[in-house]
Amino acid sequence: MPPKQEEDDPEFSMLLKQIAVCQRCRDEPIGATLPHEPRPILRAANSARLCVARQAPGARVHRSGVPFTDPSGDRLRDWMAIYPSDFYDESQVAIVPMGFCFPGYNKSGSDLPPRRECALAWHDRLFGRLAQLRLVLAIGSYAHSYHLGDLAAGGVTETVRNWRAVLASASARKGLPVFPLPHPS
Repeated sequence: MPPKQEEDDPEFSMLLKQIAVCQRCRDEPIGATLPHEPRPILRAANSARLCVARQAPGARVHRSGVPFTDPSGDRLRDWMAIYPSDFYDESQVAIVPMGFCFPGYNKSGSDLPPRRECALAWHDRLFGRLAQLRLVLAIGSYAHSYHLGDLAAGGVTETVRNWRAVLASASARKGLPVFPLPHPS
């Protein structure tokens, strides 16, 4: 399902359309080629005030096309104390993974890290258009690194342990407060 189009911001609409059809991880890979057809998955509207910045979609989400349609999504919504109807309301909540496509599995059957092509090609432009954001929930090490920079030093456990200092810094990229979370899987 393509992200919601914003008629009042044609540049944002065009950006979402470009991301929805992105094939960079297949056509211009950094490293190994994506092991399946790309299927970029994100939800965003330029009116969203909260962003859930995650690692990358898993295999189940790749099949469904809807982020967090797995047990980790149930757990995250429980942590947030939010109804699915609110969580999936793009006008309120943007869901932006560091890698828009399921990256595949490693030799031991675990998900590979998010593809770097997405963040390099799209994230600065996308976050630059999400002007109404008031908070970013950064989930996992890759989202921590992008949104917190040096404040993410020490790994996920240390970053989450220091959530008060991280949140108080409002340092994150673009001056937004960032609340670090571990991955809910």
